[in-house]
Amino acid sequence: MATFILFGKYSAEALKGMSPSRTQQITDAIQKFGGKVQGMYATLGAQDLVFILDLPGIEQAMQVSVALNKMTGIAFTTAPAVTAAEFDRIMAGV
Repeated sequence: MATFILFGKYSAEALKGMSPSRTQQITDAIQKFGGKVQGMYATLGAQDLVFILDLPGIEQAMQVSVALNKMTGIAFTTAPAVTAAEFDRIMAGV
């Protein structure tokens, strides 16, 4: 499993659909693609949402990002993430 961070931005239309049931639908969709939610946060500033997900790979990350956008109208930017220790290991050979 790989870690991905999704940054979400509400559209005016997406704001109308906010509800606990939609949050559950989002979690279910993530699981459908083999993912696991590590954290879901509402934020202030440039982004409205931050999701930390474990997914099998880049293909599933792309599928989740697009599926959630289609389902909710929330635009997501998706980025892979590694721990600081993993980053140090990767950069040791540079």
